[in-house]
Amino acid sequence: MFLAGSRFIFFLAFAVGALVLGATFYLEYGPGLKPCWLCQVQRFFLLGFCFVNLMAYAHAPKRVGLWCYSLASSLFALGGAASALRQVWLQQLWPDQLVGCPPEVACSWHDMSAWEIISMIYRGSEDCAHVHWTVFDLSIPELSLLAFLVLIALGLFQISRSLNCYKLPRGCDVK
Repeated sequence: MFLAGSRFIFFLAFAVGALVLGATFYLEYGPGLKPCWLCQVQRFFLLGFCFVNLMAYAHAPKRVGLWCYSLASSLFALGGAASALRQVWLQQLWPDQLVGCPPEVACSWHDMSAWEIISMIYRGSEDCAHVHWTVFDLSIPELSLLAFLVLIALGLFQISRSLNCYKLPRGCDVK
């Protein structure tokens, strides 16, 4: 049975991540949807995911490198999925349960610690909970969560391939 080489899968993961990242920029600059801070955090995780997969594609790792790149890729995708899940959960809350608009994060660096800023971002706001746009009755955070779940699956597939290499007595053909 033919299994795709690890370089191809890393490139495929990079291409999917870049496509999703391109869609987020299109939604920002095309229709003019302003991303909230949780959306920005998801972009950060997506950018990290794309960078790791592009580096893995260029490096063409074997055994241990395959495992390390796959783990880093999966952790970025997991962080993005957690952020998207938090935003989906915020969208299910009643408006009176949400925090008002927080101060600008750029202005808060002088007054707050990094941990306080991160907790403020994940606490969410009215901006994070408002549904601006849907497709197939799914909001942007729900679509983002689905995309991150696909990216997690790609990363876990690569991790399982790297772990199976150690079971083979002689070299592993993961190309």
